[in-house]
Amino acid sequence: CIRDRVSTQSTWEEGQIATAMTLSRMLSATPPTMRGPTKFVIFDIHALQTRFYFQDSILPCLTSAVPLFLEKLKTTHAGEKLGIAFPDDGAKKRFGCIFEKAGYPLIVCSKMRDGNDRVLKITEGNPAGLHVFIVDDLIQSGGTLITCLHALLDKGADRVSAYSTHGVFPKESWRSFAGAGFAKVYITDTIPETAKVVGRTPPFEVLNIAPAINAFVRESES
Repeated sequence: CIRDRVSTQSTWEEGQIATAMTLSRMLSATPPTMRGPTKFVIFDIHALQTRFYFQDSILPCLTSAVPLFLEKLKTTHAGEKLGIAFPDDGAKKRFGCIFEKAGYPLIVCSKMRDGNDRVLKITEGNPAGLHVFIVDDLIQSGGTLITCLHALLDKGADRVSAYSTHGVFPKESWRSFAGAGFAKVYITDTIPETAKVVGRTPPFEVLNIAPAINAFVRESES
């Protein structure tokens, strides 16, 4: 997962990468293979414009782990009345067509100004009576997802769960999900150290990214 958020801190810790551009330049220095430029497979990159940071010496291949989650919905949650929610318009633009094609009703939460405050409200769709899954590419502190959880429950959602490809969780922020009210929180193991810890803690469940990698390799070689 290549992150493109630039910290506003004036000082940096040793080993900390300031920007996605820096990391992209480092990866771009990878020597070519006997068959040509090295391919880097990137699952659910946080900002699509980051792909333009890479140089022509490598091939960044953007793909998604969402099909793993779709398979989970079709098996573990088969027979349930499900809905898919997005914490902002950006997430809907990226993932909405996938779930709409699969036949799931979509719900969008957006931050809006209420007087001097910014509040999160449901601006599209109706979660009433549904088991709603909030979908995003990554989770950091989890504050937005938890706020979205409360907005969905207030509008009549039966249960609320979440899915994110990358569980970043800086400073053990995953602890804020304990008792927050989520029925389930799915992440993948793209960040193995974090996944190993949270996978033993309800409401988390870790999906193995290996089948998605295998599918990409098979497709690229066919």
